[in-house]
Amino acid sequence: MAQRKNIKIGKVNFLFISFFYFIFINNISADNLLKTETIAELSVLDKVSSKNVSIKVQVGEEHTFQNLIIKVLKCYNSKFDDDPEVTAYMQVIDKTVTDNDKVFIFNDWTFASSPSIRPFDHPVYDVWLKKCYS
Repeated sequence: MAQRKNIKIGKVNFLFISFFYFIFINNISADNLLKTETIAELSVLDKVSSKNVSIKVQVGEEHTFQNLIIKVLKCYNSKFDDDPEVTAYMQVIDKTVTDNDKVFIFNDWTFASSPSIRPFDHPVYDVWLKKCYS
């Protein structure tokens, strides 16, 4: 009879320890995951008029600027304090282009510190990522 009570207590202790171990590991891994920001700040240069405009785009929503439809799907800030990197996944559609084969004029990741890695190539506009925040 005493032996059965000890087995039940051992099972309860094992479940109790397993539960807290799972919570602990889950919290550690959650801190390492990238968290997307909610607002991306972009700089748009109109090459014809030489006007530079700063726009704020909600992540996941479309923003219309002149003939462009800009949609930022993800926006991340790095966790490093000394040299933070801002990255965003952006899709841009030109409303004046009627070629159905080419839906997006830009559909890729962009980097605030190095926009030339994935250049936005358009004859009238240049779009740069400035920062992301919540």
